[in-house]
Amino acid sequence: MRANKKESQFYESAKRNNRTYIQYYNRLMELAISMFEWKNLPDTVDPRFLELALFGEGMAVFFKDEEIGYLALRTMIGGHLNVYQIPTVRRAFASNGYQRDLNEDNSVIIFNNLIHTNSMLDTEMFSERLYNLDRAIDVNANAQKTPILISCDENERLTMKNLYMKYDGNQPFIFGDKNLSPNSLKVIKTDAPYVADKLYTLKTQIWNEALTYLGISNINIQKRERLITDEVTRNQGGVIASRYSRLEARRQACDKINEMFGLDIWCDYREDFQVIEEEQNDSVGKVDNPFREDGESDE
Repeated sequence: MRANKKESQFYESAKRNNRTYIQYYNRLMELAISMFEWKNLPDTVDPRFLELALFGEGMAVFFKDEEIGYLALRTMIGGHLNVYQIPTVRRAFASNGYQRDLNEDNSVIIFNNLIHTNSMLDTEMFSERLYNLDRAIDVNANAQKTPILISCDENERLTMKNLYMKYDGNQPFIFGDKNLSPNSLKVIKTDAPYVADKLYTLKTQIWNEALTYLGISNINIQKRERLITDEVTRNQGGVIASRYSRLEARRQACDKINEMFGLDIWCDYREDFQVIEEEQNDSVGKVDNPFREDGESDE
């Protein structure tokens, strides 16, 4: 019975760990597949599915089916490589069993980035680091509520357990009967240091690092005072640079598709902030830092 309870507690903790990891993974994946805006795609091409294929497998293949029309599906590559190491033979496939053998004369491979890899690995790494910190924050915060160990005789274990349940349940008064011996009750304080705020700051920095990888604007600077406009602009350099590889890979595919099929497809990066005209000198312009550590308002 006791072993089963211990196993239940272990699985409950493992379930929370898995759910926290999946939560971050899904959030980052959703951001990753919504960053690009495909323009003038044929109605038979699903941009969401296309981005999912690029995210998970690093590539997709664009071609024209005689009955369905233009498609962009997952692909398996094989056969010989051309002089630029691009596979000349590729097979499109779908979950419903659809398959189509293609080559470089009737299809175009769309790559996720210029090194032809997916975004799943990076997303998994960021999600793991974020979930570890999130769960560490939970443990440390909970330790502030129950920073004690209770020492008692074996025959009083159940009594102490019931008392602790009342204590953990925030009951204002805890009553004991006349058989409760205060001499046998010993409480050992663990005095767990409160570091949840530092862990949260670190988690925020890693989250911003993930956003920078995805090319999403963020303020990854920890300062107590306001940020000048030039500091914010320099910080966005990494964000803009992170967009180049994935955007250029998609645009290269657009050029090849347009040339092969006579279409007018294009891909842009969605703007995630409003462009503000800088009418004042950069040294004078101020930008509020939402991550100020003192928690005070800039107003």
